[in-house]
Amino acid sequence: MNKDYKKILNLALSGLHIEEKIIPFEILWSKVNEESLFSHAQVDEVASHIAYILKSSNFEYASYWDNEYKEVDQRVSVLMYVLDEVGTKLKENDIEIVALKNAGIAKAIFKNNACSPMGDLDLLVRSKDFRNAHEIILKELGFSFKFRSEFEEEDLEDAFRGGGTEYYKIVEGYKVWLELQWRPIAGRWIQPHNEPNGNELMSNSIEVEGSAVRILSPEDNLLQVALHTAKHSYVRAPGYRLHSDVDRVVRFQEIDWNNFEQKVLKLGLKTAVYFSLYFSKKLLDTPIPDKILINLRPIWYRERLIKYFIKKAGLYNQNKKKFSRVGYIIFNLSLYDSIKENLKAIFPPFDSLKIKYPIKSKWSLPYFYLIRIKDLLFKRAKL
Repeated sequence: MNKDYKKILNLALSGLHIEEKIIPFEILWSKVNEESLFSHAQVDEVASHIAYILKSSNFEYASYWDNEYKEVDQRVSVLMYVLDEVGTKLKENDIEIVALKNAGIAKAIFKNNACSPMGDLDLLVRSKDFRNAHEIILKELGFSFKFRSEFEEEDLEDAFRGGGTEYYKIVEGYKVWLELQWRPIAGRWIQPHNEPNGNELMSNSIEVEGSAVRILSPEDNLLQVALHTAKHSYVRAPGYRLHSDVDRVVRFQEIDWNNFEQKVLKLGLKTAVYFSLYFSKKLLDTPIPDKILINLRPIWYRERLIKYFIKKAGLYNQNKKKFSRVGYIIFNLSLYDSIKENLKAIFPPFDSLKIKYPIKSKWSLPYFYLIRIKDLLFKRAKL
C-alpha cells in the first residue's frame, strides 16, 4: 500500500470535523485507484469512514461505498440497541454497567454509528455483581454462554478467574457478541497489579444522560483504550482501527493530563501507554501534549525493540500475520517498564496467579508456573 492510500485511511479514521477532511481528501482522491482503495479500506475497517467523507462531498463515486456505510450503520445500530437493552435490564436489578472502548465511545462521545465499526459489546461490572449479571444475561436476556476462542471453555468459575465471560445471540439477523468483564483489560500478559481496578473504575464512571449505561471518566477511559490497543500489539486485528479509540477520547473528552500521567506511572505502564499515544498522534494527528509523550517515553532499548517489531509487522492490513511465535513473546515482554516486571509477567506472585488459576497453596507454584508458561507459549489469539 503506497503512502497516498495510507494518508486517506489516516484522514478518514481521524476525529477531525468532516469539513476539515474534504479538501485534503480531494487532493488524495485523484491519486488513487478507487477500487483498490476500497479493498484496502475494507480490510482495515475504514471503508465506512471514507464513505462518510464521500457522502458529505460532491465527488462521484461507486455505489459500494454507500452499501458499506449502510451495512456498518445497521450493524452498529443493532449493537447500540442491545447495549441499551442490557443496561436497562441490569439496572432494574441494581447492577450498573460501563460500556468500554468503542461501545462507550459510540454511545456517548462520538455518535456516528457508521464510523464506529465494532465486533462486540464490552461491558464492565463490579466484581460482586458479576455472577448475578451472568444469570440475568442468560435467563432474562436470552444470550448463550460461549467463548469465541477455541482455547476457552464455558466454565463460569474459570471465566471469573480470567476476568470475564462471552455470550452471543441473534438480533435482527446479526450475531451479537457480548463480553462481560470485572477486569477492565484481562489479558494473558498484563498482570492484576498493572491493571486499573475495575471496581474503582466503576465508582469513578460517568452517567450517560437518558441511558442506563455509564462510561468511564475521561482519564480512566483514555488509559483503558490505550491498554486495549497495546493488548492488540497496536497492529493485530483490529489493530489499526483501535487507534481511533485513543483519538476520539482525546479529542472529545477533556483530559486532565497530569492526573492521567500519574495513573500511568502508578501502575507501571508507561511503555505500553506511550506507544498507544505515539501511534495515535503519528497516524491521526491526535492532539496529545508533547510533554506527556516525553514523560512517558520508555528506556531506549525497549523503544527501539518495539519500533523494530512494529515496522516489521506493519501498521496496516490486519489480515497479515504480524508476529512469529517467539517474536510475539519478545514483543510483549518489551512492553513492560522493567526487568522486574518482565519476571512478574512470566512468574506472577501467588496472589496474582490465583486470580487466573485454581491454585490453593504456594507449594503448588512450580506446577502452575509450568502451566503458565505453556499457556503463554501455546494459548494465544491470531498473530
